Amino acid sequence: MIALYPGSFDPITLGHEDIILRASKQFNTLVVGISEDNLKINFLNLEQRLELARSLFSDHSNIKIMSYQGLTVDFSRKLNASVIVRGLRNGNDFQTESQMAQLNSQLAPEVETIFFNSMDKYRSISSSLVRQIHFLNGDTSPFVSPKTQKVLESLK
Repeated sequence: MIALYPGSFDPITLGHEDIILRASKQFNTLVVGISEDNLKINFLNLEQRLELARSLFSDHSNIKIMSYQGLTVDFSRKLNASVIVRGLRNGNDFQTESQMAQLNSQLAPEVETIFFNSMDKYRSISSSLVRQIHFLNGDTSPFVSPKTQKVLESLK
């Protein structure tokens, strides 16, 4: 079974990494889909995000890192993925993600959305907060892997 975990991953956090590793144990193949056109102003460019994710999961043969454009459900169809994986940190995430899952199910009824609850120690971590800490010259190391930290430090 193929599952897709989509996102901007800008930058990829320990929370993302945890969801990826946990989801990879549940599916034959987990595609981490890095969105090219997510209507956000990205901090890391697409190639940086792809390279970083590939380096983090290079020793996991069932985790594939790919970029995509357009609707996530269209990309899931292209991959022949039957599941979209989403992480939930809090009630706000649940509200937003469940709305998205409902719309996706209308667009692609053959694709199921499965939610993974964030572990308590990762609930407060978001890419946007990591970027803010970085821009204000704070220490992001508690929230990202050493590889991600190295990339962030190289951009100062």
